[in-house]
Amino acid sequence: MSDTREKLEQMGFRILDAVRTELLLSMRFMAPALNSLGFKMDLATSSAGTDAAYIRFNPGFLLQVYVERPRRMNRMYMHMLIHCLFRHMFSARDREDPELWDLCCDIAAESVVDSMTYDVIARSHSTFREGWYEKLESEVTILTAEKIYAWFMERDRDYAMEEALRREFTVDDHSFWQRMEDEEPQEKPPGTPPGAPPDNDGQDGQQETQDSRHLKPVNPKEDEWKKNAEQIEADLDLIGKERSEEYGSLSRILRFESRKRTDYREFLQRFSIIREEAGIDLDSFDYGFYYYGMELYGNMPLIEENEFREIRKVDSLVIAIDTSASCQKVLVQQFLNETADLLSGIGSFFKKTEIHLIECDDKVQNDRVISDISQLQQYAEEFEVKGGFGTDFRPVFNYVEDLRAKGELENLRGLMYFTDGFGEYPKKPTDYETAFVFWKDEELDDTGVPDWAIKLFLTPEGMETVERRGSTH
Repeated sequence: MSDTREKLEQMGFRILDAVRTELLLSMRFMAPALNSLGFKMDLATSSAGTDAAYIRFNPGFLLQVYVERPRRMNRMYMHMLIHCLFRHMFSARDREDPELWDLCCDIAAESVVDSMTYDVIARSHSTFREGWYEKLESEVTILTAEKIYAWFMERDRDYAMEEALRREFTVDDHSFWQRMEDEEPQEKPPGTPPGAPPDNDGQDGQQETQDSRHLKPVNPKEDEWKKNAEQIEADLDLIGKERSEEYGSLSRILRFESRKRTDYREFLQRFSIIREEAGIDLDSFDYGFYYYGMELYGNMPLIEENEFREIRKVDSLVIAIDTSASCQKVLVQQFLNETADLLSGIGSFFKKTEIHLIECDDKVQNDRVISDISQLQQYAEEFEVKGGFGTDFRPVFNYVEDLRAKGELENLRGLMYFTDGFGEYPKKPTDYETAFVFWKDEELDDTGVPDWAIKLFLTPEGMETVERRGSTH
C-alpha cells in the first residue's frame, strides 16, 4: 500500500513540476510565486487546492486533467498562484458569508488569468463569463475579491445566479483555506520537486492524509506571499507597458492591492507638531504626592501643578484645491469638511497659525489664509468650481517658495494638493511633506506623480487613506 501511495505521489510531483516549468518558461516574472508552493498528495480532496504552502492534490484528478486537457492544468496552477498573491485564503475566516467569498475570489482570480495572453493558459471565454466581466467592470471597476464581495453583499441575493457563477468560475478546492497548517521544516523526501517546501509525510504519511480534515487553522505564509506580490509588481514595472497585453490586469491589481491603508486622522497627524503651552497638565499631575503633602504639613503640597503642558497642534499648512471642471464641488467640500473635523480633533491651531487655501488650475487663482477651523468649514460651504482651464501643479509650488522667501510660512509642515491627477507635476523634491490627494482612484493613472511625493487616495468609507507604496515619506 505504501509503495502504491509513493508511486501516486511521484506521478503527481512530476505532473505539477512539468506544469510549473512550462509556466516559468513563459512567465519568468512569476518565479517568486512558482518557487513558493510545494506539492503534497491529499486524498481528502477530489481535485486540487492550495493552503498557500502546498498544492494539495488528488493524483487521479491530476492525471486525468493533464492527459485530457493539459492547458486546463496550467490554468488551474496559475489560478491558485493568483489566490496566493492576493492572499485570498488569509481573510476567508473573517467573511460573513464564506461561500460567497470563495466565489468572489474565483471570479477575481479567473479575471486575471483570462486577461493574460500567454499561450500556455489561453482558452476561449463563454458569453456568460464575458457578460459578467463586463457587468462587474462597469459597476465595480477593478475586479478584486474584496470589491466583488462588497458588490454582492450590497444587493438582493440571487442564489440561483450565484450557483450558476460557481459552475462557471470554480476551479480549485478552497476547503484547505479553512484548515491551513503550520508544518515544522523537515528533510525533503525523495521525489519532492526542486524548490518545494520540506515535507513531513515519511512513515506517518498515510495517517496525515486520512486526518487532513483536522488541520489546525493557522496562517503559515502570508508575509512571504506579500513579498512575492511586491517582487512581481516590481518586475512587471521593469518589463514595461509595451508588454502589458501579455500579463493583462495582473500589474494593475497588484499596484492597487499594494497600497498602504491608514486612517485619515493618522495621516493628518503628520502635519501637526508638539509644543508646550501654558496650562495645567492634569495627565502628568501626581495626586498621591499632592495629598500626602497636604496631610503631612496641613497646607503645603509636596508638588505644584505643572504650568505647562505638551499639546499637538497645527502650525503651518498649505491646502491646494484644483478648481478645474474635472474636480467635483461636492467631493472638494467633503474633503475640506472631513479635514476640518479631524484637525479640530487633533487639537486645533496655535495662536499664530497659517493655513493657506490656494485655488488653482494652470495658475494660482486665489490664496485665502485662515487661522481657525470654522473658517475652513465656511470656505468649504462657499467653494465653487471655476472650470475652463487645464491644470499645472508647478505654479502652486513656485508660489509657496515665494512666500517662504518673503518670510511667510516659516514653519511649513506640509502641502496637500486635492486634484483629479491630470496635470504637469513638479520635478524638484520639496523639503516638507507633499501629498497629492485623489478621490476614489481605481482607474486613475498616477504614474506622473513624482516618487518623493505621497499619493493619497480617499475613499468614502470613513475617509480611509490609501497611500502608495514606494513613497519616500
